[in-house]
Amino acid sequence: MRFTTRPIEPLADLLGRDPDHVWMSAQVSLWGWGEAARLLPGTGPHRMQALDDAFDRLVAESEVDDPLGLPGTGPVVFASVTFSARSTGSVGVVPEVLVGRRGDTWWVTISDGAGLPGPAPEPEAEDKARYAGSSLPDVLWLERVAQAIEMIRGGELDKVVLARDYAVWSRARFHPPRVLGRLISRFPGCHVFRVADLVGASPELLVRRTAERMDSLVLAGSAPSFVDEDQATSAARTLMDSDKDRWEHELAVRSVRDPLVGIGAEVDVRDTPEILRLANVQHLATAVTATVPAGWDALHLAELLHPTAAVGGTPTDAAVRVIEELEGMDRGRYAGPVGWMDGRGDGEFAIALRCAELSGARARLFAGAGIVAGSLPEAELDETRLKLGAMMGALGAE
Repeated sequence: MRFTTRPIEPLADLLGRDPDHVWMSAQVSLWGWGEAARLLPGTGPHRMQALDDAFDRLVAESEVDDPLGLPGTGPVVFASVTFSARSTGSVGVVPEVLVGRRGDTWWVTISDGAGLPGPAPEPEAEDKARYAGSSLPDVLWLERVAQAIEMIRGGELDKVVLARDYAVWSRARFHPPRVLGRLISRFPGCHVFRVADLVGASPELLVRRTAERMDSLVLAGSAPSFVDEDQATSAARTLMDSDKDRWEHELAVRSVRDPLVGIGAEVDVRDTPEILRLANVQHLATAVTATVPAGWDALHLAELLHPTAAVGGTPTDAAVRVIEELEGMDRGRYAGPVGWMDGRGDGEFAIALRCAELSGARARLFAGAGIVAGSLPEAELDETRLKLGAMMGALGAE
């Protein structure tokens, strides 16, 4: 296989060409079409390493012509990995055609002579998204949260994240570029993605690896956001002063910091969280930076950190066991790493939050809440409803 990268002039309306794979962040935007290779790592605790190895072999066996040598140029794999090691569905896709942008630099990477698609046909008229049910009705989910709180107070674990799914349907097929456009408009600071029809806008960066530098943004602890500035400021102040939310956040920070220290990385963590304000919710946020040892590429680091306490809990093994016992669903790729990596090992992976699995005129949405000893079941249910509203709006429910 041959991959050829060349600089190009800026292109407009790439979503209008209906890309199969999308990643958009503050650092880089990538749009991909077709499949030069599909990598299926299977299940198990080392599925990310299996994906990493498969991509390394593909790059080693290919002819790569990449005069730019920037993060995201040359062959790139878009990857979406399941939350649970037991779940099927983890996938990596190397596109036939990739257009990238980093600052003012644009490029195209083409495999084996493929061509850049033109504008896609106009999509069919949109219909609204309609609720079709959840794996657990609200009243049962509240009971499961109450069970988790009792387990935590009994000393079985410190924190667990319990999630809900939300099935919706429409009379017309959901059109991914339309959904992505809404997410980009509403959540400009998030990592917007489409990988194997998992579509979302995640605020939480798991790993950004550029050479020996790694960055992560830890989010845990949530409050509503408001259009009214005074209301938003008041909610943020309450969040920052909440012992329950600060403890939940501290556990999430430790779950990123401690594994990095364990591999000999030089880690820098801010002492006090900040407020990350989004359109519908505010989070406590802490930036983590590290200098990592040689050989730790983006997928390898994602495997090291997943699942963080922000989406699993702590201790990790106990939290995963409680999730399997109480949630009553398979998360699939929700709350798993999603992102991209190039042939040099540079890349970005978010945690797949604020997302939906699209399947024609059907979709499955997800949202979770961190449960600690001070949690109230009704408040956690309200938090998931608030988070689900982000994707419901993107699917045309508003």
